[in-house]
Amino acid sequence: MDTSTARRNILARIRAAQGREPEPAAGEREAAQSYMASHPRGPRPPLSEDLVAHFVERAQLMASTVDTVDALADVPAAAHRYLTAQGLPVQAIAWQTLQALQWAEAGMTVEFRKPQDADKVGLTGCFCAIAETGTLVLLSGPETYASAALLPETHIAIVPASRIVGCHEDAFDLIRSERGELPRASNFVSGPSRTADIEQSVVLGAHGPYRVHTIIVRGA
Repeated sequence: MDTSTARRNILARIRAAQGREPEPAAGEREAAQSYMASHPRGPRPPLSEDLVAHFVERAQLMASTVDTVDALADVPAAAHRYLTAQGLPVQAIAWQTLQALQWAEAGMTVEFRKPQDADKVGLTGCFCAIAETGTLVLLSGPETYASAALLPETHIAIVPASRIVGCHEDAFDLIRSERGELPRASNFVSGPSRTADIEQSVVLGAHGPYRVHTIIVRGA
């Protein structure tokens, strides 16, 4: 049984205990959507009109590194350039959605599968990115496995400039309009993993990647 099925079964049991049908009726969904549409949102900080520039600024403040390319075809060379400059391996695992890019021509060896213990670099796209906080929004699926951004020590994310939204509310609006509901796993990534639990000293890479490098594609 996968996680999605288990979640549906749990919710169905809760609804049964409340005397309701296992799945929400159309009227329930419409009522929830109507409430969200009419419910006033809290105040939000002002953002510059250039969401790309704002995202870059916030991402760098969160200890991410950022590069910008003109087209999607330029991504493999940019990834290779970053890895070699950092003295990191040019072997990586990647989302299956990235198979069309010419990785080998750029000098990289990329396998399109979930990561294993020895894999040091993970390549992903993103569902969208949030300018307000420099955050990547990653939605899991058969070809967009969450582990690619969580297990390798280095995470390289490809961000189309057209998918940078202003704030978290905008990101959830986009998810609802394009997906209808959240997938099995939704990850909001704001820079490398970190903790300050030990003597209040910030340690990077505590629960995930040591490095998060974002490649923004202006023509996408």
